[in-house]
Amino acid sequence: MTSDKPTTIDEYIAGFPADIQKLLQEVREAIRSEAPEAGEKIGYGIPTFTLNGNLIHFAAFKNHIGLYPTPNGLEEFKDELSGYKGAKGSVQFPLDQSMPIDLIKRITRFRVAKMMAKPKKK
Repeated sequence: MTSDKPTTIDEYIAGFPADIQKLLQEVREAIRSEAPEAGEKIGYGIPTFTLNGNLIHFAAFKNHIGLYPTPNGLEEFKDELSGYKGAKGSVQFPLDQSMPIDLIKRITRFRVAKMMAKPKKK
């Protein structure tokens, strides 16, 4: 693989070992299922879904998959997310545990509702 930065989510996912690709694809499909009209891009160097602005980001790291639904996306689900490490706008899902796909879908659904409630960007 070259040192070129990925320009699509497919390229991003392809840069990881097969087991990590599978997890990234599961996260991507969970988000896509709840936001079928969202756009896909690489933003901040990581996979990003857009819908009237940045909807949600995700990324792979050495020991976890990071999900970045913005602080309001985490605040709404703070009790369910309390078992995971995280920061102001992110949560870390360990690679040695199954991905909480249902939770990712519900967080995405919440973010879609928030973004659709905003005035449309011109």
